[in-house]
Amino acid sequence: MLIEIFSDVVCPWCFIGKRRLDMVMNTSIGEGVELLWRPYQLYPNMPAGGVDREDLLRARHPQADDLEALKRKVPGRIRAEAEDVGLEFDFGAMQVMPNTRMAHRLLSYSGSQAKSATGTDGQQHLLAEVLFRYYFCDGRDVGDLEELVCAASEAGLPGDEVREYLKSDAGEDELINDLDRAVELGVSGVPCYLLGGSFQLPGAQTTQVISQFVQRAKQRLG
Repeated sequence: MLIEIFSDVVCPWCFIGKRRLDMVMNTSIGEGVELLWRPYQLYPNMPAGGVDREDLLRARHPQADDLEALKRKVPGRIRAEAEDVGLEFDFGAMQVMPNTRMAHRLLSYSGSQAKSATGTDGQQHLLAEVLFRYYFCDGRDVGDLEELVCAASEAGLPGDEVREYLKSDAGEDELINDLDRAVELGVSGVPCYLLGGSFQLPGAQTTQVISQFVQRAKQRLG
């Protein structure tokens, strides 16, 4: 059974949701399940080079007395649920709010490579983990070409080939089609999981809910 994961790499709940999904996939419930990451942009109108995060926060909170403290603040619920899955977010390290379009092209490229003779199973899923870690734990700009090449190399992809791919417009039409498909499917927030092309599970659900939903989908799909 295929689980398509609609996600954006600047969504903290998507990172938390990935870790919970991993817990489920590492049990017998994950047998016979294939994972595929699909694009969704929380900020589709973000400039190509992103924007300075401090400027963004200043515009959103013009009355803030301590902008630096606001920049470092991780909302309580996000912090608690991240820690519950072994994550420690460092919002203070984030300097840029990126445009994630190129990161999504990289994830799609990785997914296509995994189906070829040069790819490896789980490579796209590993890349998603790396991209989330870069942004939420290390504060790295996941909209920057060279940062994406580093992430790709860490996930086992050939850096030079990735650089040339991302510098071109390759995969742009596929990305547009995938983003449009998310809208057609009614995906309005992330993470959102599509099981077997038929059953949607929205949100960073608990491992118990994910487990039950995957089991039911397997039964219904035969």
